[in-house]
Amino acid sequence: MDRNFFDTIIDFEKQLESTQLQFRALKEFVAIMVEEREALQQENNHLRQRLDEIHEKELMIEKMRDEKLNKLDVGEGHDNLARLYQEGYHVCHVHFGSSRKEEDCLFCLSFLNKQNT
Repeated sequence: MDRNFFDTIIDFEKQLESTQLQFRALKEFVAIMVEEREALQQENNHLRQRLDEIHEKELMIEKMRDEKLNKLDVGEGHDNLARLYQEGYHVCHVHFGSSRKEEDCLFCLSFLNKQNT
């Protein structure tokens, strides 16, 4: 019985050593996973910052383009209407497109002056 008990203790010791080796391997694996997770979080944060910067730039460019188009549209449209008026056509809503016959139209002048402001 003493020999059997001693063999049991030796087997138990081998199992403990094996479990300890498995535990060390698991600790190393967890340490690697934690490092990779931190690196991925840093990269993710960096990419989010870059994406936010790009998005802000795109919004600013779009806003500037819209403002420029609005200014051009109003300016060009007004210039075209003023040119039509100088060519002798009505640009007011009352007589739009009809010939002025060289007389000034208060509606047209009022409309063109409103566009200047």
